[in-house]
Amino acid sequence: MSEENQVDAAAAAPEANKMQFALQRMYIKDVSFESPQGYKAFQGEWKPEVNLDLNMGRDAVDDNNWEVTLSLTITVKNAEETAFLIEIHQAGIFLCGGMEEEQRRYVLNTTCAEILFPYAREAVDNLVTKGGFPALMLSPINFQALYQQAMAQRADQEAKAGTAEGGADATH
Repeated sequence: MSEENQVDAAAAAPEANKMQFALQRMYIKDVSFESPQGYKAFQGEWKPEVNLDLNMGRDAVDDNNWEVTLSLTITVKNAEETAFLIEIHQAGIFLCGGMEEEQRRYVLNTTCAEILFPYAREAVDNLVTKGGFPALMLSPINFQALYQQAMAQRADQEAKAGTAEGGADATH
């Protein structure tokens, strides 16, 4: 009997160390739509200038679950005046178990963002049309490329900081 328990425990051990990833829940954490000009925004020719600011945040819920928040701020100007402004925080809770720190960081910044973005994009489009403006479908975003750029910038900054420190040490 004890041999069977040892075999069962040995078989279950690899499962505990196995990488796990799953979306647990998705939700809008915060949303705001403003049209500061009111009816004046609908007068004149419509030639919008769209500006998108994108940020991400992550918080540990527990050892294996993380809340990832994709924050978008979209400012649309027409004839130098703000026609509308949208701010949305699309969030999700993700299971990221059995991952090394670097793997988890990559997944949280790329895969989770890729899952959240289409929902934020749809919410933006719905808000814009309900606000009386023409539909606004945001272009897809390559989160893997953004992550690689951020890591390259970080490595470059660390290299420059190391060079500056090394140069200071060399003068002493």
